[in-house]
Amino acid sequence: MQKTQNIFVRRAIFAAAATFLGTIFALPLVWFIFAPFNARAELGLAIPSPFTLSNFATVFQNTFAMQALLNSLIQAAGGVVLVGAAATLAAYALSRSPIPGKGAVTYILLLFSSVVSGSAAMVPIFLIISAAGLIDTHLAVILVFAGGLLPTAMFILRDFIDAIPRSYEESAMVAGASPLQAFFDVALPVIRPGIVVVVVWAFVNIWGSFLIPFILLRSDKLMPASVAIYSFYSEAGTPIVTLLAAYSLIYSLPVIALYLFVNWKFGFRFFGGIKS
Repeated sequence: MQKTQNIFVRRAIFAAAATFLGTIFALPLVWFIFAPFNARAELGLAIPSPFTLSNFATVFQNTFAMQALLNSLIQAAGGVVLVGAAATLAAYALSRSPIPGKGAVTYILLLFSSVVSGSAAMVPIFLIISAAGLIDTHLAVILVFAGGLLPTAMFILRDFIDAIPRSYEESAMVAGASPLQAFFDVALPVIRPGIVVVVVWAFVNIWGSFLIPFILLRSDKLMPASVAIYSFYSEAGTPIVTLLAAYSLIYSLPVIALYLFVNWKFGFRFFGGIKS
């Protein structure tokens, strides 16, 4: 009886501590959700009082900020398509080809990919992009992001492809399919959830990046939302909290929508029923 009571007390203490910590972490999120609808977005005001949509109206009138959202979408979509297509083909080639030392090559690429998009590599990246005549273009941002994300995307997808028995593709080729048909008709449908993982991961990384577009772009018409969000600061560097909160909420909606779509479509069941 005493042992049961001790277990109950420990569980109650753990539940209370977990609830307390969860509340602490949830409060900023609650403020973030309600602040855009508040006329005075102060830290002490979680529930809007009074409720207003004027913050969103002001944000939508900011043509620079609205154009920046479109720019972010262009850069993220371009980077996602390039990373997804290149990583799928490269990972399949690494998984199926008898290249000696291909594992070491993958790990080396993964190691250096952490430097390509980092601040330490921005000077050589800027010089390369400048020499190519791509400064102040969407293409420059897309290529740099693709170069930085591609090795990790290949590493992720290779695990998915390695899980597919070679016998499936060999059976298709015995039946008369070409290697290209075996890839598109047999392998690709099975690794499609893995491609979705890479797409979501690449989209989130590109959508929220600040440093690369800030350095490679010059025109306000090409700046993404991650840079344009600073237009909601005063000349003294003080944030206009109500407008900043409203724009931040709009800025986060595409990522939330992508997450909900993938969860609805795939349910995050990333592996199929293929067995060796």
